[in-house]
Amino acid sequence: MKQIEIKNLSYEYKSFDENENRIYTKAINSINLDIEKGEFVVILGHNGSGKSTLAKLLNAQIFPTKGDIYINSMNTKDEDKLWQIRKSCSMVFQNPDNQIVATTVEEDVAFGPENLQIQNPKLRERVDNAIELVEMSGFKKKAPSELSGGQKQRVAIAGVVAMLSDLIVFDEPTAMLDPSGRKQIVKLVKKLNKELGKTIIYITHYMEEAVDADRIIVMNDGQIAMQGTPREVFGKVKEMKELSLSVPQVTELAYELQKEGIEIKKVPLTIQELMEEI
Repeated sequence: MKQIEIKNLSYEYKSFDENENRIYTKAINSINLDIEKGEFVVILGHNGSGKSTLAKLLNAQIFPTKGDIYINSMNTKDEDKLWQIRKSCSMVFQNPDNQIVATTVEEDVAFGPENLQIQNPKLRERVDNAIELVEMSGFKKKAPSELSGGQKQRVAIAGVVAMLSDLIVFDEPTAMLDPSGRKQIVKLVKKLNKELGKTIIYITHYMEEAVDADRIIVMNDGQIAMQGTPREVFGKVKEMKELSLSVPQVTELAYELQKEGIEIKKVPLTIQELMEEI
């Protein structure tokens, strides 16, 4: 079942030069893309490739210049459907401080469902379940300012879980975290996908975070430059480098070994896979 349908999508940012002449900068250029319900899709691309613009379009923060986006068959241009679209498609930002609004953890997690007019006892149940899911039950009464970056990000994720969104867009959620915090968030994202069946759109600069995706989409200059399974995409080391992107370290090591004449039949994505190959 298609949960997202993108048809001939383009988006232009408008600005003005020093002479007040209008300038149009195309951030998304005529892309077509379908995403299935329950799919875990990672979007890669260098800065300015259009990743974050696409995320905002999916969440109906901005609207297509041309073309259409359908979320659960609802067109994001349909003003009457905006509230329902944003309920269905939630977003987790790079900086959790940008979406934490309350003075305690449980109040912040309740903010979204309260705006959906969910009343107790359902509201209490949603909040408790979401906080437990992200393993923050011992912090309900804590102020967000007392939390680490990784803990704040888990609270932000609990907030969208409490809204019962079935599609979650993550825009570089681990960019401001240390390695330990990144691992915790990636583990939680996988849990949302595999155990709860959430559709995940995950934007990242960390290639190792993409190896367990169902599909990787590589963007360049507002277009889809490449897509496929992690093994298919990361197996194209030369092409990725030409797009100013890297691949997981273990995959690059295998690539260098192959250039030295060592036969490796299957593109490795983990150290264990590389060990089995050699």
